[in-house]
Amino acid sequence: MSNSMYFILATVCLFVGYIVYGGIVSKVFGAQPERPTPAKTMADGVDYVEMPTWKVWLVQLLNIAGVGPVFGPILGAVWGPSALVWIVIGTIFAGAVHDFMAGMLSVRYNGANVPAIVGYNLGNIAKQVMRVFAVVLLVLVGVVFVAAPAGLLAKLTPATFNLTFWVCVIFAYYFIATIMPIDKIIGNFYPVFGAILIIMAVGMTVMMFVESANGTMEFYNSAVWANQNPKGAPIFPLVFITIACGALSGFHATQSPLMARCMANEKLGKPVFYGSMVAEGFIGLVWATVGMSFYHGPEALQAAIAAGGPGNVVTESSMALMGSVGGVLAILGVVVLPITSGDTAFRAARLTIAEAFNYSQKGIAPRLYLAVPMFLIGIFLSQVDFTIIWRYFGWANQTLATIMLWAGAAYLMRRDRCHWLCTVPAVFMTAVCVSYICYEPTMGFAISIDISNIVGVIAAIVAFVAFMMLGRKPVAGAPVNC
Repeated sequence: MSNSMYFILATVCLFVGYIVYGGIVSKVFGAQPERPTPAKTMADGVDYVEMPTWKVWLVQLLNIAGVGPVFGPILGAVWGPSALVWIVIGTIFAGAVHDFMAGMLSVRYNGANVPAIVGYNLGNIAKQVMRVFAVVLLVLVGVVFVAAPAGLLAKLTPATFNLTFWVCVIFAYYFIATIMPIDKIIGNFYPVFGAILIIMAVGMTVMMFVESANGTMEFYNSAVWANQNPKGAPIFPLVFITIACGALSGFHATQSPLMARCMANEKLGKPVFYGSMVAEGFIGLVWATVGMSFYHGPEALQAAIAAGGPGNVVTESSMALMGSVGGVLAILGVVVLPITSGDTAFRAARLTIAEAFNYSQKGIAPRLYLAVPMFLIGIFLSQVDFTIIWRYFGWANQTLATIMLWAGAAYLMRRDRCHWLCTVPAVFMTAVCVSYICYEPTMGFAISIDISNIVGVIAAIVAFVAFMMLGRKPVAGAPVNC
């Protein structure tokens, strides 16, 4: 089967998944169009601001789509078409469900952040752990999402505008976007960013079809489950950790509450939360397909990654497929992704800290009190080598997603709704995360893959049994009319 047919089939599956499964998820959750949303009941002109539906959807997409749906699928492409299968299945049955539950539970909990959402459903200990975990992860994400776009911009501009220059510019933008009302900076800039993103996605898709018709871009091996990794690294659990954003990402749980505070009606949960994740899955499909078909063999793709990381693949493929002008626009589309996630990562960190201390953020001074020290820490961390941190990031990201899925499952179980929508992907991802940390030789326990998988399966079974026994137990202090 040609790469274009794989891509078309995968895209159709995403679209059908949104229509059918997205509708099922929304119905099971019980969206109530007549119920007032936090944008109406808690409007403050800063974070709780009702915005038009199209803008809420676009901001949500740009918030969640960092470099993950580009870099992750490129890295995952070395395993072959199995990456496309995970993007499709992961998006429909795990990632979009995760994002929908995180967003809609935030709506029901008056715009609460992910630590509070987890605490209301899994208990206070889980809440405190998630509070620290989320803030650390958000600051690290914000810092890392400075380096990637700065590096790409430095390649497109004269030597005067070097990496340091762009790092300073991006940090300055992040700071302003973090403290200003959400509709003033993010709400106004994102439509422009969105246009650039659309040009990138559509342009690369069109050129893939053109080159495929010319016979110059085809998969190096079309066997779906053939392990094509040059180093023989196992598909399970590595593909499911490597491709996070674009299939399933815990980072999205920290971002969805931002738009939960701006959404006018609960009926918008399906297009805003489930739909934006499907759109991100499509972006992941584009770049996974580029990675598998632009280079002539997994070894060539691996060499391109080794020469300059996934960013090198983006630059080479964009310039070759779309020419100098179109290539620059495509690269700018990739630059937009981390920038529009980095700014909201810092913003979400500020709000999570404020929520922990019940510290109002209506005035500019309280926002500065939290933002200034947070950015000073971020600037310091930007000077640190993030190679080791990035090894942990994929695992931490999927672990956060797994916890959020368990929280969603508990919410549904206590209300006698079909909790399996969340429980099944939660069980699977529990096995993935445990197996990965056991197997990974540079950051984990370097246990053999067979034993690691056995441990992962056992951990998933234990978690499932514990959930079935304790999932209906009420959590003290949790809202009851949600």
